[in-house]
Amino acid sequence: MELRRSALVTGGSRGIGRAVAVRLAQDGYDIGFCSRSADEAALETARLVASAGARAHHVVCDVTDADAVRTFVAEAEEKLGPAYAVVNSAGVLRDRPMALMAARDWQDVVGTSLDGAFHVCRAVVRGLLTRRAGALVNVSSVIGVYGNAGQTNYAAAKGGLNGLTRALAKEVAPYGVRVNAVAPGFIETEMLDGMTAKAREAALGKIAMA
Repeated sequence: MELRRSALVTGGSRGIGRAVAVRLAQDGYDIGFCSRSADEAALETARLVASAGARAHHVVCDVTDADAVRTFVAEAEEKLGPAYAVVNSAGVLRDRPMALMAARDWQDVVGTSLDGAFHVCRAVVRGLLTRRAGALVNVSSVIGVYGNAGQTNYAAAKGGLNGLTRALAKEVAPYGVRVNAVAPGFIETEMLDGMTAKAREAALGKIAMA
């Protein structure tokens, strides 16, 4: 019997996270994924993963909470076995001009995209190093490279995530573990419902063939 490996995906109930979970399932991984609630979207991801012939294990987890992340990783690996692929896809938008941005708008975005990725990386990295194998992928954004008006919080979070990725990659590469970031451009997902018209227009204006 072919040995299956497991993968962990944060923000797996919707958008890019769901697409990643389903594709990994199609590629032969069992999927442990988390989201902030056990809603219909999470059930749909689990159904799609099962339809691809893989096992799915969903955990309610707010990635800004380090203890919740440790529980997610432990539960998923207990059910599915050690993770060999980990994808940090959880993210939120709270677009505001800096002059109007509440501290909570900053904390929500940086806490989810940057602190959350740190919590997940820290929870899985020792296992990956012990196995001397695996891949960790952080979903960043072109906004983290170029910036965008009305998105200082998101740009800071994704820019920080890029730095985290580069540094961690250097730490673990000698042990056979890969760490990479992908920086998608403008992707139509539910998360963009929270994007202001001005920020959307600015982002589209940077695409040569939009």
